[in-house]
Amino acid sequence: MAHPLMPKATAVWLVENTALTFEQISAFCGLHNLEVQAIADDEVATGMQGLDPIAGGELTQEELDRCLADSSARLELAKPKNPLPKARKKGARYTPVSKRQDRPDAISWLVKNHPELSDAQISKLIGTTKPTINAIRERTHWNMTNIKPQNPVALGLCAAPELEKVVALARAKAGIVPEAMDKPDKANSDDPIRIPKPGETLLLKGEAKADRERALEAEEVPVFAVTEENSNDGATPEVLKVAEDVFSTPPTTPKEEDTPAPSPEDNAGS
Repeated sequence: MAHPLMPKATAVWLVENTALTFEQISAFCGLHNLEVQAIADDEVATGMQGLDPIAGGELTQEELDRCLADSSARLELAKPKNPLPKARKKGARYTPVSKRQDRPDAISWLVKNHPELSDAQISKLIGTTKPTINAIRERTHWNMTNIKPQNPVALGLCAAPELEKVVALARAKAGIVPEAMDKPDKANSDDPIRIPKPGETLLLKGEAKADRERALEAEEVPVFAVTEENSNDGATPEVLKVAEDVFSTPPTTPKEEDTPAPSPEDNAGS
């Protein structure tokens, strides 16, 4: 059910100027009964000026008298005398004047990157005409030397979802299927991923175990110690002494617990 344009102001006027019940006013204005009662008690909409629905053409005097005589009746809005505005028919997209000079660039981009689009689709997408599209496609446009292909989304002539939808429809109509990328499917792979155990060497596919062990041994860095045998390789006695002091283990001293305690006889003899 339709309601007045300003329901609360209309309810204020009906409460102050008519003897309608709260249920009738609430049903006509689309308000709750308690809200209408609060308006009557000056608890809600205090100081609000009431709006006369009869003067505004939303209610007739005959309809008001009918509901005043019958408390169970409900008010109905009067039919508007003024004609309602008609909805705009679907047509070419409106393009602001400041962006109309960018339409040739957008047409050139669409013709170059999406040849599957028809003239009607391009015309509806960016709001242009078919002669302009044909002139740019055949390179007979009067300003062809200055036309540079640019994305219509970047130019603000259409939205990205609209462009994607039109391209998808054109490709489906032309039977163009997008190529799927060749990626291995891990779920359907025959070689499951195996985690190596501690101390286990994970071999590559087609690699022998012996070859892998030899490669690991070759990667190990040998540790050389300075001895008398290789002292002739330029090692002087001073270097050997320093190396011996650095790498030799310090002598261990006996702990106090290891030394035997003197016996009473030894103490008496001394």
